[in-house]
Amino acid sequence: MSFTKMNIKTSIITIIMFSGMVNVSAQSYQKTDSGLKFSADHMNVEVKFYGENTIRVIKYPAGRLFVKNSLSVIKQEQKIRFSVSEKNNVISLKTNDLLLSINTKNGVITYALPSGKELLKETANDFKPFNDAGTQTYSVRQDFQLEKDEPIYGLGILQNEKMSQRNTDVKMIQNNTWDFVPFFQSVKGYGIFWDNYSPTQFTDTPQKTSFSSEVGDGIDYYFIYGKNADGVVAGMRDLTGNVPMLPLWTYGYWQSKERYKSQDELTEVVKKYRDLKVPLDGIIQDWQYWGNNYQWNAMDFISPDFSDAKKMVQEIHDMNAHLSVSIWSSFGPMTRQYREMDSKGMLFNISTWPESGRDVWPPDMNYPSGVRVYDAYNPEARNIYWKYLNKGVFSLGVDSWWMDSTEPDHLSQKAEDLDTKTYLGSFRKVRNAYPLMTVGGVYDHQRETTSDKRVFILTRSAFAGQQRYAANTWSGDVNSSWETLRKQVPAGLNFSLTGNPNFNSDIGGFFAGVYKRNGGSKNPMFQELYVRWLQYGTFTPMMRSHGTDVAREIYQFGNKGEVVYDAIEKFIRLRYSMLPYIYSVSHDVSKNGSSFMRALSMDFPSDKKTWDMNNEYLFGKSLLVAPVLNAQYTPEKTVKTDENEGWNKTDSNKDNSVSNIDFTQNKSVKIYLPEGTDWFDFWTNEKYSGGKEIQKSVNLQTIPLYVKAGSIIPMGPDVQYATEKKWDHLTIKVYPGSDTDFIVYEDEFDNYNYEKGFYTEIPFHWNEKSKTLTIGDRKGKYKGMIETRSFNLILPDGQQKSVNYAGKKINVSLK
Repeated sequence: MSFTKMNIKTSIITIIMFSGMVNVSAQSYQKTDSGLKFSADHMNVEVKFYGENTIRVIKYPAGRLFVKNSLSVIKQEQKIRFSVSEKNNVISLKTNDLLLSINTKNGVITYALPSGKELLKETANDFKPFNDAGTQTYSVRQDFQLEKDEPIYGLGILQNEKMSQRNTDVKMIQNNTWDFVPFFQSVKGYGIFWDNYSPTQFTDTPQKTSFSSEVGDGIDYYFIYGKNADGVVAGMRDLTGNVPMLPLWTYGYWQSKERYKSQDELTEVVKKYRDLKVPLDGIIQDWQYWGNNYQWNAMDFISPDFSDAKKMVQEIHDMNAHLSVSIWSSFGPMTRQYREMDSKGMLFNISTWPESGRDVWPPDMNYPSGVRVYDAYNPEARNIYWKYLNKGVFSLGVDSWWMDSTEPDHLSQKAEDLDTKTYLGSFRKVRNAYPLMTVGGVYDHQRETTSDKRVFILTRSAFAGQQRYAANTWSGDVNSSWETLRKQVPAGLNFSLTGNPNFNSDIGGFFAGVYKRNGGSKNPMFQELYVRWLQYGTFTPMMRSHGTDVAREIYQFGNKGEVVYDAIEKFIRLRYSMLPYIYSVSHDVSKNGSSFMRALSMDFPSDKKTWDMNNEYLFGKSLLVAPVLNAQYTPEKTVKTDENEGWNKTDSNKDNSVSNIDFTQNKSVKIYLPEGTDWFDFWTNEKYSGGKEIQKSVNLQTIPLYVKAGSIIPMGPDVQYATEKKWDHLTIKVYPGSDTDFIVYEDEFDNYNYEKGFYTEIPFHWNEKSKTLTIGDRKGKYKGMIETRSFNLILPDGQQKSVNYAGKKINVSLK
C-alpha cells in the first residue's frame, strides 16, 4: 500500500482500526472508492482496483500492519465503478468485465466473467513466521487452481526450452542465464503478477500453481484481465511502466566480442565493415578498457591500450557508427567509486566476479581482487555511480551502455550472504529487484542529464517493470550449442509475455567450447551453428554478434562469394531493409502495448496447436519466423559449460572438425502454418492455406519465413548504417487476403522530441473487396520530416505501381 505525504497519518490509523475489524455496518466488509477490505481466518484481506480490469490483492496476518511502496508498480489505485453484494459468506464484486467471488471465511477469491465462466481460482495460502536478518516477518505462499490443459507463459528468461510453463518447478533467484519475473499469463486472457522481490519458488502441478517467497510482510499480487495476450501485456505495462522509443540505430547490426584489446583494434573492426560495405551500426567495447582487476569498472579509459579515448569515439562517429561500453555492478578497490561508496557503507561483502586480481584461469586467490558489489537500492549510491560514469565515459560521447552482471554475479553463495544489509532491508528481501534498481539508476540519470540522446541499455538481467528503462536484456553467457540455440526461442517469447519486449542473445553463443579448436570460425560445425543463430537474431529486437574464443566478425568466416560469408551478409542486409517495418513496430510497442516477438498463441489462441509451440513465432504481427534450430550439414554436439568455470573450458572431445560440407545442398524442414489465415512464402510469394504442416526446402542461406495474408510491410533502401539514406523512396509490400492497416512511423530517430508530439504517422489501409490501398493523411510533424516522397507498391503476384505522396490521402487501385 502506498500513501501520499498528506494522508499517510490518516491511512495508518485506518489500518490499525481495520486490523481488529470484524463487522462494518452489519456487513463483513468495508467498501472503499477503490475496492474493499475485510477480515477472514485470522488475516486481513484487501482488494484494490488499479484499473477496471487490474486488481491488487493483499493478505496479511491479523494484528499486523502492511505498508509497502512497490519497486515495480508505478501506478496508483483507481476509483472505478463496481458493485458489491454479500450472501451466504460470499462477497460478490462486479465490474463490466469481471465477477469476483470472495469467501469471507477463508479469504479465497474466484475470478470469473460476468457470465459466470471461471478464469482462475485461489486455493490455499500460508504465512510462516520468518526471521529475516533480525527482522520478524513471514514467508508467504499463495496457491491457485488452473484448468488441466490451460497453458501459461512468462516467468522471465528461462533456459528450459519450454513454451508453456505448465509443470514447471523453479527457484526464482537471479543468475547469469536465468532472469526471473514473477509473472505469468494464461491463454484465457488473464495474468498474475506476484509483487515480491525475495527468492521465490514457482511451482505448477496438476493440483496447484503457486508462488512461495522467503520474505514478505504479506501476500501481494495483481490480477490483470486483458481478454487476450496483448491486453495482458498492455495491462502489465500500464501497471509497471511503458516502453520508451529506442534510437533507430539500435535496430541495426551490432558487432562485439570478448574483448577488443585496444582502441586501434576496435576502430579497425568498424573500418573493415565500411571497406567491405557490410552494414554496421553498433560496436561494443567489453571489459578491461579500465586496466587491471584492481581498477575493475573504474568507468575510465585507464589502460594504455586506450590512450586517447576521445579520439577513438570520434573516429567511430566519423564512420557513422555508435559505441557502447561495458559497465558493471561492482568496483575494484583502486577505483574512486569504491573508495567513496566504501566510506559510506554502500558496498556488499559477497563474492563476485572477478575473484582474483590476476587475469588468469582458474582465479589465483593468492591475489584476491577485492571487487565488491554496490548497493543499487541506495539512491545516493546510484547518484555516485552516475557521477563517475558521466564524467569518465558519457562526457566523451559514448552512445549507450552495456550493463553487465546486473543480476549481480554472486559466486560461492552462502545462506548468510542474503542477510547483507541494503538500503531497503536485507538483500534477501529485495534480491530479485537488483537489476531493476541498477538499470533504472542509469536510465533516470541520463534522462536528467540530456534529452538529445535516447538512452539505450543492453543488460544481462531483468525484473518486472524494467521495460520502462530503455533496456534490452540478453540471455546471458550461454554456450555455443544447438541445444542452447533451441532454448533461446521460447526464452525470448516468454520474456516478452511478461511485458518486457526487448530481448536478444549472443549470436553464436558466448562460450565456444569445442568449436574453438580446428579453425574456430573456419570450422564448418561452428559456421553452420553461427549462421543459423544469426538468422534467428535477425528477427529479434537487437541483432548482436558476441562471444569468446572464436572471433565473430563477418570477415573471420571467409570472403565475399563464399557461401558462409554470403549467408551472413544476406541476413544483415535483410535486417536493414526491414528497418521501416521494425521501427514502426517499435512505435506500436511503445504507444499501444504491443510486442516484437510474438508467441503464436498470442495471435492464434483458438488454434490449440500453437499453444505450446517453441520453435516458431511472429516478428511484429506480420512475419512468421521459423528459424532452423537443428544441424543439417554437420554433426550436432551438445556442449556443457559452467559459467563459473570461466571462458577457457573446453570439451573433452579431441576432433570436432568436418570437411567437404556443401552448404548449398537443399534440406527439408517441417513448418506449421497457423489456421485462420493464408500465408505467403517471403522468398517465393507462393501462397499456402493455414492450419496445416508443410515441408520447406532450405539451404544455409535461407530459413522458412512467411507473411500473414492481410499484411502491409514497408521496406527501406540499401544502406551501410541505419540513417544513411532518407526514407523518401520506400517499397510497400501488400499481401492481400483481408482488410488490414499499418502505420509507418517516423521521428528524429535519436532524441526525446517524440514525447512532445514531434513525429509523423502515415496510415495505410488495404481494402480486400475493392483491392484498393488507401494511404491516409499524414498525421503530425517534426523538424526535417520528409514532405514529399514516393512509394513503390508491390503485390505477391508481381503487380507493381509507383505513387507520389505529399501527405494527403490517396487511393490506389491494385486490381
